[in-house]
Amino acid sequence: MQELAQSGALYLVATPIGNLADMSARAIRTLGEVDLVAAEDTRRTRQLLTHFGLAKPLVSYYRENEERRQGEILDQIKEGKKVALVSDAGMPGISDPGNKLVSAAIQAGIPVIPIPGPTALIAALAASGQGTERFVFEGFLPRSGKPRRERLAALATEERTIVLYEAPHRLPETLKDLLRLLGGERQVTVARELTKIHEEFWRGTLQEAVAEFTARELKGEFTLVVAGGSFAKVELSPEELLDRVEELIQDGKSPSEAIRAVAERAGISRRELYTTYQNSRREPRGEQKWKTK
Repeated sequence: MQELAQSGALYLVATPIGNLADMSARAIRTLGEVDLVAAEDTRRTRQLLTHFGLAKPLVSYYRENEERRQGEILDQIKEGKKVALVSDAGMPGISDPGNKLVSAAIQAGIPVIPIPGPTALIAALAASGQGTERFVFEGFLPRSGKPRRERLAALATEERTIVLYEAPHRLPETLKDLLRLLGGERQVTVARELTKIHEEFWRGTLQEAVAEFTARELKGEFTLVVAGGSFAKVELSPEELLDRVEELIQDGKSPSEAIRAVAERAGISRRELYTTYQNSRREPRGEQKWKTK
């Protein structure tokens, strides 16, 4: 059994995402032995500690105060104290505060020790039925505006399985955006309330998901697992290729990003597509022969 460090260290302690029985013995022991617990929500963490018969000094560490708290926490670790960082649920730093503190601790030469445990993205992915060999975790999409359009546009050409988190009141809008960009036949798994009493896995196409979840009263925490795209090399006319470039630009990609994506999917020279795109902006589109890569 690994012992805690003799000198100061930062411990990243994963906590249950719903079912308290998922709390590991190592996580309980670590929380019992550290000098201080930095928590996203001190009230929630105090309840967790009480459930396991623990009592520890707590300090708040959440998104709005992490810049201010960071120095205070690192100073205590430098003095030799062992500090555990916990979020409301799951692994600190994964769509929760913590990454900045970890980076600062590493720069300061402080040991950072993960105590792994439950995380919604891995639980949903493993049970989704989608490909698990390669995947991309997007967390929560930006809520609106250009950042959201750009992030969604990047997913339009993603071949890996896509994992997203979403709040219930924004779920229908996100499903509709994915439907528009990825097509109605793309498979999706919607996981709700993972490890909790009302845990649910819904599986189907994006078209079916939009119909299902716009008609429901939505409650709970949602994780989406979307199948990656299959982009076979296809023969497209120069006009069709330029149309696709324009579509990606309208969805938020820069011209260079759109040209790169279209060229890769079509198996043609990116340089030649770029030249043709530039020419098309100055004069009517003409015939163009493409060299495959």
